[in-house]
Amino acid sequence: MAVDAARGSDGFNSAGAARVMAAACRAAGLDGRGAELIRLGENALFRLATAPVIVRVARGEEWLPKARREVAVSRWLTGEGFPATRVIEDLEQPLLIDGHPVTFWHLIVEGDRMATYGELGAVLRDLHSLTVPDGLHLPPYDPFVKAELRLQRAVIPADDKAFLRKRERELKDRYAELRFDSPKGPVHGDAHVQNLMVDDQGKVILIDFEFFCFDHPELDLMVTAVEHHSLGWQTDEQYGDFVAAYGRDLYDWPGYGTLRGLQEFGMTTWLMQNVHESEAAAVEYERRIAGLRDDDAPRNWRPL
Repeated sequence: MAVDAARGSDGFNSAGAARVMAAACRAAGLDGRGAELIRLGENALFRLATAPVIVRVARGEEWLPKARREVAVSRWLTGEGFPATRVIEDLEQPLLIDGHPVTFWHLIVEGDRMATYGELGAVLRDLHSLTVPDGLHLPPYDPFVKAELRLQRAVIPADDKAFLRKRERELKDRYAELRFDSPKGPVHGDAHVQNLMVDDQGKVILIDFEFFCFDHPELDLMVTAVEHHSLGWQTDEQYGDFVAAYGRDLYDWPGYGTLRGLQEFGMTTWLMQNVHESEAAAVEYERRIAGLRDDDAPRNWRPL
């Protein structure tokens, strides 16, 4: 198997994930030989060599409810004709292998371009217009559950961890006071342009449903708004296309500052999981934690 020995700060590593993947494939009647590790982050993603299938291995058993939700959301959206990544049919999943939830997905054969910000705005507009069926039970958005799991496992300096826990408490208080403009509905929960794929037929497909929830749509808009207004990761034209397609710029909303804080906090705690995997991740984590410590400083953060 084409895997390396990368290890996350919680002990989750590519070699262990490969063993889980192979066992899950055997249980599902698939052949995991020659599988390629294509990403190690919140999950390990493997592309099978013997079938057009992606195998997704989660970090631990605490992710099982999210894996179940991903499968249910994918099946719902597929039934609605919404352009969403599809789980393998006729397979009971997720599987739980050695404490790791495992799910199986149809491979998306990518085309020759990336999705645009205008396409992201249009996909989110259409997603937020859907009505969640009675049988699909989605939780409210919880911006802190990911951070709590990450902070429990993080191998970072003690003063960083203390600072982040203090920032988390402050953000919880601010978040509790928010008053949203829009009614609740289906929310992706991690709505950045990298969670869109364009297949070889030019179809734009929404992926990654582990944080899908039932809440206010502003929570999906905050990702791109913060990336533009705070981090400068899109041009004015790209962000203008996003706003035009969706129909709203979150920057004009009084609650933007709180959502900016949530987004930047989440981006930092996400990265801290991988500080021991590469020098680039360690350097970028230091850049981000320094930024959080000085809210008024310009953000020179870089995508990883």
